[in-house]
Amino acid sequence: MEARILEILLNSFFKILIPGLVYTIPLTLISFSLGLIIALLTAIVQVADIKVLKQLARFYVWIIRGTPLLVQIFIIFYGLPNMGIILDPLPAAIIAFSLNVGAYASETLRAAILSVPKGQLEAGYCVGLSYVQTMRIVILPQAFKTAFLPLFNSFIGLVKDTSLAASITVTEMFMATQQIAAKLYEPLILYCEVAVIYLMFCTVLTQLQHYGEKKMNLQID
Repeated sequence: MEARILEILLNSFFKILIPGLVYTIPLTLISFSLGLIIALLTAIVQVADIKVLKQLARFYVWIIRGTPLLVQIFIIFYGLPNMGIILDPLPAAIIAFSLNVGAYASETLRAAILSVPKGQLEAGYCVGLSYVQTMRIVILPQAFKTAFLPLFNSFIGLVKDTSLAASITVTEMFMATQQIAAKLYEPLILYCEVAVIYLMFCTVLTQLQHYGEKKMNLQID
């Protein structure tokens, strides 16, 4: 029995890991990058107090934060075809994850921007900078330093959330594990194995987070 378990773990390890490297990590990186762009634009619109755009931004954040990510994925992949918009599984997953990251990260960035003393903005005007230049040169670098930890935590969380893409047939790590488990009838062993692989990924990212904290002179124990 033990020999069979060991054989299953060894034979399935790279069959699970490779989809993680080919799909899970790229899906995380692309979605988080696009999500950060959405988050930055959403945060700036709210901070700048552009009335119509601010209300739209708040509505977007309200909708995304108030509904489950899995439901959002299903709406985009299974619901949009009713409107004539048909997406492949991977692009649908990227859109869903990006919108989700954008909503949550926008609140993190908005709080970080507001934490920068207002005098910094006034100082930028005094030296002849425009609002956009002041935000880019003075405000945002300080805000990103403040937001680094929660944003990186969101990034690590997204690595695990990508497992939801299996629900729309994206062959990432969890989907690969489900397929193997369906053939070998050993779900406990295989799901524990994929959990360990997710843990490995997140552990590496946590170490990168610690390195980033040190480089940015943030306190870390």
